[in-house]
Amino acid sequence: MTDRLLKIAETKREKVKAGVARRRAKENRFRFYGIASISMAFAFLIVLMTTIVSDGYTAFYTTEIKLTVDLSESALGIEGEDINKKTLMNASFRKVVRKAILQEIPVDGRKNKRALYAFLSNGAEYDLRDMVIADPSLVGQKIEYWAQAGDNFNQYNKGNIKAETPEDGRMFKNQQIEWYDELVREDNVRTVFNSNFFTNGDSRDAELAGIWGATVGSFYTLLVTLVLSFPIGISAAIYLEEFAPRNRATELIEININNLAAVPSIVFGLLGLAVFLNVADLPRSAPVVGGLVLTLMTLPTIIISSRAAIKAVPPSVRDAALGVGASKMQMVMHHVLPLAMPGMLTGTIIGMAQALGETAPLLMIGMVAFIVEVPSGPLDAATALPVQIYLWAENPEKGFVENTSGAIMVLLAFLAFMNACAVIMRKRLERRW
Repeated sequence: MTDRLLKIAETKREKVKAGVARRRAKENRFRFYGIASISMAFAFLIVLMTTIVSDGYTAFYTTEIKLTVDLSESALGIEGEDINKKTLMNASFRKVVRKAILQEIPVDGRKNKRALYAFLSNGAEYDLRDMVIADPSLVGQKIEYWAQAGDNFNQYNKGNIKAETPEDGRMFKNQQIEWYDELVREDNVRTVFNSNFFTNGDSRDAELAGIWGATVGSFYTLLVTLVLSFPIGISAAIYLEEFAPRNRATELIEININNLAAVPSIVFGLLGLAVFLNVADLPRSAPVVGGLVLTLMTLPTIIISSRAAIKAVPPSVRDAALGVGASKMQMVMHHVLPLAMPGMLTGTIIGMAQALGETAPLLMIGMVAFIVEVPSGPLDAATALPVQIYLWAENPEKGFVENTSGAIMVLLAFLAFMNACAVIMRKRLERRW
């Protein structure tokens, strides 16, 4: 009998050991799968960021060519005229810069001259004009002028166009490479910080295109979004959490708010196109319309996060306020709202960061237009930074490829900054109950 009991106990012990071994094996597999998933996601992130940075860091510097320009009245075509802004605006600065590049690399023939003139950006003559208008005393002198290089020259100098590539497969031809080498030998080529990328609006020329116009457009769009979504979202959250009766109508509203948070963003763009443009007749491509559309998209996020912050305030705070004679409105505004505000602000910042990166709804309301001028207000035609990236990504030129990646880097920096602000604010202002 004793041996039988011992055998039963031993069998049970073996089953328990086998069960523990299987459970540990499952735990180890689960841990492995988790580590593998995180490692794979991290590897994909590294590959993505490496690709963006390797393609985009060259957008932050550009190439200039040193020229000796003749600013005499005869060269400018204003001989015998009064030197003023109007006269200088009509002067022949294009002839001046072309003559200067021909002095550096003398060539004959229309085809060779056209290839040489491509060394200079279309903006070089306008930069020189603005410099002379700012200092009219330069008229009559010969000065050294660092001119903005054209896109192909710029890309070859940066190494984005390779000399090893067959001539038929690149825009920078062998003859131009020889001229480039001659300019380099004479120390007439330099690389400088690309201020145009941060101070200009969009342009047909990649070396002149910048993100400033799109950045200002995004600023006005987010400003309208913040001014509308923050008070409306906070008010809706307070009403639903503190004042709304618990009935089927309230439950239906809450369900719809939760569902709206999962609606694709392009649906809000279609709604904005139908309501704000076709019915309200607001100006197309204006940041105010983009702000209204992004407000509709951001409101569910702000309402949900604000309600969660209000729920996190302990009931004892409410009871204590009511117990000392405060009205319900005073209890909410003076006690609950200040304690819930850190969570509300965090949700708002996250919602605004999401709105900053949206493209689809802005495309639907016409903010995809080619806008050169920097908008001066929310009613002016503008584009946004994500839309600018979309526009540049469609262009196959080397210069726009690097501009696309450079703009993505700037956008990611903004998004990282906004999310970092949300994390820091939550850490500093949160209270544990």
